[in-house]
Amino acid sequence: MKKNVLYLVAAVFVGLLCGYFIFGTNSTAPGEKVHNDHDHEEVGSSEMWTCSMHPQIMQPEPGDCPICGMDLIPAETGADGLSANEIKMTENAIALANIQTTIVGSVAGASGDNSILLSGKIVPNDENNAVQASYFDGRLERLHVNYEGQKIQKGQLLATIYSPNLVAAQQELLTTATLKESQPDLYEAVRNKLKLWKLSDAQIAAIETTGKVKDNFPIYATVTGTVTEVTAREGDYVKQGQPILKVSNLTTVWAEFDAYENQISSLKVGQKIKVVSNAYAAKEFEATVSFVDPILSNATRTVIVRAILKNTNDLFKPGMFVTGKISGDNNHNEDVITVPASAVMWTGERSLVYVKTSVDQPIFEMREVKINGRNGENISIASGLQHGEEIVTNGTFTIDAAAQLQGKKSMMNKMGGRVMTGHEHHTGMEATSNKAETSSHMEMEFSKSFQDDFSKALHTYLEMKDEFVSGEPQQITSLAKKAAAAFESLPKKDLGTLEKEHLEKSIAMFSAIGNSGHLEQQREHLVVLNEHMVAMAMNLKSPSENLYVQRCPMANSNQGAVWLSLDDEIRNPYFDSGMLTCGSVVQVIQ
Repeated sequence: MKKNVLYLVAAVFVGLLCGYFIFGTNSTAPGEKVHNDHDHEEVGSSEMWTCSMHPQIMQPEPGDCPICGMDLIPAETGADGLSANEIKMTENAIALANIQTTIVGSVAGASGDNSILLSGKIVPNDENNAVQASYFDGRLERLHVNYEGQKIQKGQLLATIYSPNLVAAQQELLTTATLKESQPDLYEAVRNKLKLWKLSDAQIAAIETTGKVKDNFPIYATVTGTVTEVTAREGDYVKQGQPILKVSNLTTVWAEFDAYENQISSLKVGQKIKVVSNAYAAKEFEATVSFVDPILSNATRTVIVRAILKNTNDLFKPGMFVTGKISGDNNHNEDVITVPASAVMWTGERSLVYVKTSVDQPIFEMREVKINGRNGENISIASGLQHGEEIVTNGTFTIDAAAQLQGKKSMMNKMGGRVMTGHEHHTGMEATSNKAETSSHMEMEFSKSFQDDFSKALHTYLEMKDEFVSGEPQQITSLAKKAAAAFESLPKKDLGTLEKEHLEKSIAMFSAIGNSGHLEQQREHLVVLNEHMVAMAMNLKSPSENLYVQRCPMANSNQGAVWLSLDDEIRNPYFDSGMLTCGSVVQVIQ
């Protein structure tokens, strides 16, 4: 009995002790609000999770990135005290994205001397180019040289041609040969006509001697060189003077470089230039500048600088990338700030960099700069930066993408503001859309009349898209041209810069699809087209009928691609019938 009482007392003591450890530490002070489990669930559900490598992924719960499979990390929910052009990132995100920074004024790779570095490539010497043409009308019976890169020698047989005109001229020769004593002028006129067609005296004499008309005549090479283009095939009918082959003599080649506006004053014909090729990185080739283009390209703001290289042993191949180094003058400005080209983002209107504004925290500020020009892999900055500032040199676009997703100012969003993603609308398919990835885009504004016209033109796109499912290139080509015309007719005068850019890119992609007869190429253009079409469609207010944004993660070489549909049924336009149902609905536009 006493033993049972002892066991009972021991059990009560152990229970009290466990209760203290479990509940004793959770006691609340007087007046302190107690949070129940439901409250914690509500707080946790408001946190968003993202991928450090793919910041466009935003999910309301932890898990794996649907693109790379990495663990998601908590997204930044706020950055108190930061301006619209500043962004704060986590140390983990910076490490995984391999973001690197450099102090301005100590850029690695900047040239310490006054030399000018130019980038260019090897091209054929146009002065040594020649065309092998047909000297008379006829049909190519045999083409003995029929691929690019083939070397030919002067006098080599290139092709044989059947020419009705040449057959008739031979018959005239045989007739006039019997009259050459009585009508020598007529005889000489017929012989001269054959000579104009590049028949030699020996060939003409052979016709007279044998008294037979030759049906097929040979064409011989008039130069020595390398075939750069074959412009005709066996069986083709060619006209007199029509090119059959294009030939280049590659004993000398041109090294053509692009020089920026601020470098022009330091360049002149006759300068010595050292040329280095990626194929022979340890060897420098001496050359002389032979040409500086007097016309500046409006598109690139550069001029062409050319040097002639002796191509001994065929070391240089047209298309090779080369670097040129020219000794500059002594007016080097120590105040010029030079940064790596990877640090600068160019939008077509602005040049931007990201500056690390805090020594202790990963805070980055987007800043607009003006550039002087580019020397090789370095860019000189005219204004916007100061010596000693720390800028991002690797991972710039990753930071910019994160800024856009957080509603900050970014490369394509001057004003900042909320960024739309595929996770902001739920259509009763939350389980699917939470895992989906749709391309982020800025909000656009369209007039009511434009939206009505756009909705009508959209049916031509949908009709073409359905033909991709069938996989008929010819039908796709026809419908793409029809769609290009429909979207080209849309009124553009009231569109903003962003809206007009999306529309013009879409029209360009319709045209590219219409000009291609190969299904795989058409599908590559369709990927780009759909990015712009989805971006515009997502900004339609109350469309006349529901539009389904659908996505296949395996399309576009496993990078994923989207498309629009009037039906929630998946009919994938990027693959053949075996992958017809690959994809899911990620958003409904209604």
